Amino acid sequence: MNSPARVTIKDVAARAGVSKGAVSLAFNQKPGVSDVTRRRIFEAAKELGWAPNLTARSLSSQKVDIIGLALCRPARLLGLEPFYMDFISGIESVLAERSYSLLLRLVRDLDEETEQYKSWWRSQTIAGAILVDFHENDPRVPSLQPIGLPAVAVGHPSLTGSFPAVWTDDATAAAEAVRYLAALGHRRIARVGGPVGLGHSAIRATAFASTMRELGLDEGRQIATGFDGSEGARATRSLLMSADRPTAIVYDNDIMAVAGAGVAAEMGIAVPDDVSLLAWDDSQLCRITHPTLSAMSHDVHSFGAQVARTLFAVIEGAHTGSVQVPTPSLTPRGSTAQAPARN
Repeated sequence: MNSPARVTIKDVAARAGVSKGAVSLAFNQKPGVSDVTRRRIFEAAKELGWAPNLTARSLSSQKVDIIGLALCRPARLLGLEPFYMDFISGIESVLAERSYSLLLRLVRDLDEETEQYKSWWRSQTIAGAILVDFHENDPRVPSLQPIGLPAVAVGHPSLTGSFPAVWTDDATAAAEAVRYLAALGHRRIARVGGPVGLGHSAIRATAFASTMRELGLDEGRQIATGFDGSEGARATRSLLMSADRPTAIVYDNDIMAVAGAGVAAEMGIAVPDDVSLLAWDDSQLCRITHPTLSAMSHDVHSFGAQVARTLFAVIEGAHTGSVQVPTPSLTPRGSTAQAPARN
């Protein structure tokens, strides 16, 4: 299926019955067109969904050298979460090699994110986009696929439609985490995960529960959170106050695991003697916490770099498939140990 052509200044000029130069004069608030003509040009642009390139490249022969990334995350969380700092650093390392820039925008919801990408693409502000945090039946897939936006999706191919995906095998990693803790003798294992509906969180949740059943354990208690430290602490406190307190907890990111370690100390529960904690992503936080945190290690910087390289291949028409990067692997440290004798 051919993607619809991108709306250009030429299309606006044709719709308004003027020259491209007149459109340029109108949008740059220059003299040379009447008020009536200017209004007609603006109306034509609105009907076509066109806006002038904010970097002024749409009116020249220069290539667009900006990549767009819209994140549906609170600004305060983005500043605290090590994953996105490493991920963006990896993207930037590849963009710098090609003298490209990253245009980052924080949005409130998926609808705003979709409209942001459409606006960037129609106004020729970006050459391509990186789509992250896919949901089950993600509405961005049917909305953005038809406009011809070159994009790479960060997520499992089952979630990303026809967008080329760069992904990790979260199901295998989650199963490895459970098997490791079970091998240490833990029978009551809990998980503090991400938001309900977020694709990779759902994949991990399903793998966690099925592996627990496979090993003859109950499915284990799982609590969904918003990924930040305060919610991780709240979830940990709830688990550690329960009558059937888990002896091991797996977290979906490292900031929640660090918060969980703090709650255990607050409650006088020793890590790892009374409870083992296992983080995800393995940022520097895991190595400076006491005790150091065991983690499912993932080279997030290299992951971001691979996403950027894949996007350039898509922009150049040389890539259409998906790329699987190395699966997160277990790095045992001081926060995991044999289960307590009374397990």
